[in-house]
Amino acid sequence: MTAPYARYRRAVAIPAGMAMATALAFLPNTMATAAEDAPAPASARADAAPLSYVVNVKPGHRTSAYVKKAVAKAGGTVVTSYDQIGVIVVHSSNADFAKTIRKVRGVQSAGATRTAPLPSASTGDLGAPKVLSAAEVAKAEAPAGQDPLEPQQWDLPAIKADKAHEKTLGSKKVTVAVIDTGVDDTHPDIAPNFDRKASVNCVSGKPDTADGAWRPSAAESPHGTHVAGEIAAAKNGVGMTGVAPGVKVSGIKVSNPDGFFYTEAVVCGFVWAAEHGVDVTNNSYYTDPWYFNCKNDPDQKALVDAVTRAAKYAERKGAVNVAAAGNENYDLASDEITDPSSPNDTTPGDRVVDPSKCLDIPTQLPGVVTVASTGAKGIKSSFSNYGLGVADIAAPGGDSTAYQKPEAPATSGLILGTLPGGKWGYMAGTSMASPHVAGVAALIKSTHPYASPALVKALLYAEADATPCTDPYDINADGKIDAVCEGSKNRNGFYGWGIADALDAVTK
Repeated sequence: MTAPYARYRRAVAIPAGMAMATALAFLPNTMATAAEDAPAPASARADAAPLSYVVNVKPGHRTSAYVKKAVAKAGGTVVTSYDQIGVIVVHSSNADFAKTIRKVRGVQSAGATRTAPLPSASTGDLGAPKVLSAAEVAKAEAPAGQDPLEPQQWDLPAIKADKAHEKTLGSKKVTVAVIDTGVDDTHPDIAPNFDRKASVNCVSGKPDTADGAWRPSAAESPHGTHVAGEIAAAKNGVGMTGVAPGVKVSGIKVSNPDGFFYTEAVVCGFVWAAEHGVDVTNNSYYTDPWYFNCKNDPDQKALVDAVTRAAKYAERKGAVNVAAAGNENYDLASDEITDPSSPNDTTPGDRVVDPSKCLDIPTQLPGVVTVASTGAKGIKSSFSNYGLGVADIAAPGGDSTAYQKPEAPATSGLILGTLPGGKWGYMAGTSMASPHVAGVAALIKSTHPYASPALVKALLYAEADATPCTDPYDINADGKIDAVCEGSKNRNGFYGWGIADALDAVTK
């Protein structure tokens, strides 16, 4: 049996010798008047394990209240509900709960958010970052005006962030939410810019506002902390520098202790961001347990519906949603892809999907900025997903030095970031590319404080440095084509509208 494993976008397997881097439907005008109109639930099997579900209804209290009564009759318990977007989070041990509740008038879609029972199956697939030793940090030297580790950050000049910082570091009135595994706000490079009011733990699907609930435990992934530092590590004479070191960053923890990003948590994260003044969200993950969610499956359709509603709500409230394209070198514009990893919380198996119909969420949702990764030579990273019309923009996410070696004094082809416990280290992936774009979006919002999300995105794309297709693309020089890029210089499958430009973000 294949061991279960989490597939959030923080980890990339790289060659030996390198460290692992890690549609809203509308109800008819008529509506049922009593919950008793719901069909009677099938009896729960004695051995049925409890699962988590999302039940999607028309936004507003009236329908939601009616359906909640039907949920109880069908053997479910309401964990929380987001009436503003019509998503109800439910736990049930009734094996037929979803089938039963879908027949209730007012329910537009409903499905299980996982295939493993509560709590989820554990995973050992936690790629470790390459951590800088205390000695390496202590001996780091930088030119005047730079933080000590900045010379190792080849990714900053790659998007002209170093030049942008001569103009501005960004506005303290702008907040980027890291929807991820949690953020260690006690880190000396994060603490000066941390927005506590916009931080929360959403793992259960319901906001936990206890102080520090947004932090990862010692046993959990450092991914979210790394992402937060890439975006907004303070320019304070300590450690490294973020892309937008003057903006605020918040932590919205949506990954459970086993590393799974389930729908109810992601929905909670987007809604929290929407209602707490967040300007940009960074999403370096896919929503478990399905890499691609096929709308012809009622469970998977419900997950797409729920996350779509939440992401759209965040954008309506003023947030630009940025997401990582993924690390499998998939052409997301192709006719079919073989997905070997779903469902990843029980036993995955090969299935062939059409990525135009089976969506990677939130990455492929309408309105989301989809980010592909580049390495130190400005070429598509060996692992980065791509696709004409799918990839919107590109940014540094790192690659093996065997493929793309940075210029001295930088030594690693991976991306430097902050790690819990006041440490720093290297990781690679589109997970690392996405926060660069989130940082540039934050700089645009700093420069244009009244810009709508649509305008911020338009400027992000217009200001990107157009990059032609790499053709042929033989990243490991073995004589075989590793990926085929389609499109023009101004927009193509590898780089979208181009590579993000931080300098233009603060000068145009």
